[in-house]
Amino acid sequence: MRNNTSINSETLLAAVDLGSNSFRLEIGRYDGGQIQSVDYIKETVRQGGDLDADRNLKPEAIERGIKCLARFGETLKGFPKQHVRAVATQTLREARNRDYFLNLAHKALGYDIEVISGVEEARLIYQGVSRFLPQSDERRLVIDIGGRSTEFILGEQFNAHTTDSLRVGSVAWSLKYFPSGELSEHHFYRAEIAAESFLDVVSDIYDHRFWDVAYGASGTVGAIAEILAYEGFKASCVTKKGLDWLRAELIHAKYADRLKLNGLKEDRKAVLGGGLSVLLAIFDLFHIDELQVARGSLRHGILYDMVAESTNSMSDIREASVNLLANRFSVHAPHAANVKETAIFLFDSISADLNQTEIETEAQRKMLGWAAQLHEVGSVISHTEAHRHGAYILDHAELMGFSQSELHRLSLLVLGYYGKIKKLESDFSDVGLIVQLACLRLAVILCHSRNKPVLKDLSLQLHENLIQLSTTQSWLQKFPQTAYLLEEEVISWQKINWSLMITIAPV
Repeated sequence: MRNNTSINSETLLAAVDLGSNSFRLEIGRYDGGQIQSVDYIKETVRQGGDLDADRNLKPEAIERGIKCLARFGETLKGFPKQHVRAVATQTLREARNRDYFLNLAHKALGYDIEVISGVEEARLIYQGVSRFLPQSDERRLVIDIGGRSTEFILGEQFNAHTTDSLRVGSVAWSLKYFPSGELSEHHFYRAEIAAESFLDVVSDIYDHRFWDVAYGASGTVGAIAEILAYEGFKASCVTKKGLDWLRAELIHAKYADRLKLNGLKEDRKAVLGGGLSVLLAIFDLFHIDELQVARGSLRHGILYDMVAESTNSMSDIREASVNLLANRFSVHAPHAANVKETAIFLFDSISADLNQTEIETEAQRKMLGWAAQLHEVGSVISHTEAHRHGAYILDHAELMGFSQSELHRLSLLVLGYYGKIKKLESDFSDVGLIVQLACLRLAVILCHSRNKPVLKDLSLQLHENLIQLSTTQSWLQKFPQTAYLLEEEVISWQKINWSLMITIAPV
């Protein structure tokens, strides 16, 4: 879970983007509502081309990535952890051995690395792009062709309204449709048709009638625009005429390593064919005449998001995502609100025993509230197995504002709100998770009648591996069914290395 502190004009912020083609480090200073660039480092790591047949990162790809992150870590030495945010995108979303890599990567970089969903990646891209554009009422389409995924966003001003991420990108397409770097009419035809078949599922959503200006962000579009500018085409802009010219030049060269184009960097040669074929498919499918080159990117969005977190506006994004998911799955709002209020009440009574910072406590409090709000999200599938279906939904959902690790924590809490605790197969040494889980399970019990419970005379304490719920004898006598359920809950906790105890407080 992310931490934040107040950010001022003296604060340095750092964003690390572990992309499929390149790793990037951007350091900036927030000043007067804008982030001024202080340093920028880019290294071509190309992990996206080194997933084996089982979707594991190959040893050489892991080694390249770790060495790069160690160099980034040296640059970032001394940065407070709350001022650094590192995110990984499509390659690590796919990699089956990503946990092994992330463990090594954390040690090399010195900071946590989040694997973000495609939807979250798209939102952050728009945050970065929109900050470099004039503020107007124009409706924008933003497109970012990465190494293994392409993001689409519809937005206005600083707000992204619609986002999608599809598994088509320059590295993946180059490997699949331009084997050995061979560039031919046949290869381009197959690559473009394949890209259009992938992209067709969102063609209606991003139809020209829903936007006024189209922008292209990040590497592929920028690299193509630079080549076209050297050849006399309109600067900072990509047109269909320019793409057709470039396509002909690549076919004439026959092989990627023979390309000799002004403005083409050496590290782009191997993936230019794939990126160009995807962009051609986008132009044809979305009827784009002209694509403006956007200055902002994912890493800039990360920096501005860190500023947003310091003012708590990020909570609004995540709240909106949770509300949207709850509405989509017809969660019973009054009951969810009662469980949330009860869980937060219990957490507030025990939080002082956690011996952690105020920032950490607030982050856990919010996460608990969202888990309570969504604990019955799986009921639309099965009431008796709601916890299992809800956990699956959260592990596979793409919610704006949330990293995959945050969604997995929500998933664990929802899975654990009912039934055996041991089934979580989680790290029961994580005291924060255990306390959140206890608060949620107890809240569900206290709200078993689906009415707002009487919370007076209830408090929760933590003593090493013991969680203690204190109440009065009169309270237990007044609510006998709840008292019985609490006795059963005590038994449930005996199956793990934690204990729950119900004690009678003196009147």
